[in-house]
Amino acid sequence: MSDFVLRGGTLVFPDKAPEKKDVLVKGGKIEKLLAPGASVSNSSPGVAEQSAAGLHVFPGLIDCHVHFGMGEKITEYSTETANAAQGGFTTVLGYFLNNEAYGDVFRRELEHAVARAHVDFGFHFSTANELHIKELGEYVRDYGVTSFKYFMNFKGEEGRYLGLDGTDDGYLYDLLKESARVGRPIVVCHTENIEIVNRERRKIQAAGGSTLKDWSACKPAITESEPALRAMYLAEELGARVYFPHISSRKALDVIRFWRSRFKNVIVETCPHYLTHTEDSELGGMGKANPPFRSKDDREALWEAIFDGTVDLVASDHNARKKVNKDKPLWLASQGFPATASMLPVMLSEGYHKRKLPLQRICQLLGSAPARVFDLAPLKGSLNPGADADFTLVDLNKERVLHAADFASYADYNLHEGWNLKGWPVRSISRGETVMDNHKIVGKGGHGKYLWRRIGQAPSSGKTR
Repeated sequence: MSDFVLRGGTLVFPDKAPEKKDVLVKGGKIEKLLAPGASVSNSSPGVAEQSAAGLHVFPGLIDCHVHFGMGEKITEYSTETANAAQGGFTTVLGYFLNNEAYGDVFRRELEHAVARAHVDFGFHFSTANELHIKELGEYVRDYGVTSFKYFMNFKGEEGRYLGLDGTDDGYLYDLLKESARVGRPIVVCHTENIEIVNRERRKIQAAGGSTLKDWSACKPAITESEPALRAMYLAEELGARVYFPHISSRKALDVIRFWRSRFKNVIVETCPHYLTHTEDSELGGMGKANPPFRSKDDREALWEAIFDGTVDLVASDHNARKKVNKDKPLWLASQGFPATASMLPVMLSEGYHKRKLPLQRICQLLGSAPARVFDLAPLKGSLNPGADADFTLVDLNKERVLHAADFASYADYNLHEGWNLKGWPVRSISRGETVMDNHKIVGKGGHGKYLWRRIGQAPSSGKTR
């Protein structure tokens, strides 16, 4: 692995204003931050130089909410990590959802991933049956997984289409209790009151509803906020930590703010589509998501929450299904979108340029916060000496019309198709190696390493014992 000095860039930090500095990289790590143009020490004679002139240098970005296996189950580890690199992301964390013990699943998926991944990666496990609670400590200890998802909507027969057993609040109670016992890994709660949703959906379908506004009416904001309140109450009682993915509504944000005044162990994520789209969209099935797009007021509430710190991080909820699965009547269309590669341009264009969101805050939302929350710090999400030499080089003034065909993803569409976005990543460096340059993937798959996480500690790469 070559050593080099990255010259001429403006470094973007999560905890202070951007500064012009050079970066000395040795052995895939950040060795030292240097004054612009400063010579390196005698310990690094003749070290090569690489230019970042005119660019802003972020710590390698982290997408902590990706779904693998929704399209091509094996090759997605190549296409979707290449897609991530094109978007400036040098680390991704993918969710698994299974009704079996995760040992065989982990070993199988790890083998597929290590041979194909272009960027570093880790896994979350979703908990769906009694065995998962029983083996929770084993997953933390033996597989380096420190985050577990629970779908509060999978009650009764709701999860049968995925082959999952129905659970209940007693299950969530035991899951949170066990998580507290084994070191407090993050419990990621998909908040959805399915009993209310089912009743509202039947009424709306009977009345002939077929628009995204009807889809939103099936899942009113209270079906997101009420379960969040319940999860926080139980987590406080049991000493657990909870994380809310894809928060979409003002009502949920208000509930979280209220409860956080007494219980701090709550982390909030939102996604780029809730920052740009509303229920008034005419995308039809192409715009179907869970949670749904909501009102313009909800969209602005999310931006307010990004500015005031209520939202801790932004993640894609990336899903690489084909357009053919989306371009259907509303009730038949699949849910979710490909979004990793377009997320940074959306945050720069809609956030930095349009709303004056500081670059420091974007660095927090897409870098330092996911690193801290998911036990990737201090190796990831940082430009401090000792961190991995992961960099996202950004041209803040580059304008480009987004076309899905330009990306490596297995998916063949993008929610922001045809949008002219300002601010694009032009180079991605992972552990000192350039993996994307001017939107082109450089090098073969297999560079990415599995990140073995430990609660509250720096991750390492490796395999199960």
